[in-house]
Amino acid sequence: MLTWIYRIIVVLVAVQVVVCMFHEKSWKKQFNGVLVLIPFILRALMIK
Repeated sequence: MLTWIYRIIVVLVAVQVVVCMFHEKSWKKQFNGVLVLIPFILRALMIK
């Protein structure tokens, strides 16, 4: 049960990062968003 709650929280944060990434105009900040997004995707898939 706790694992599913953790996954839901991670997915919600990842979605928020993606939304912020698409609203950002600077490619450097978009790239930083991608770098932040990678660990969240790995955590949601329970790879790391």
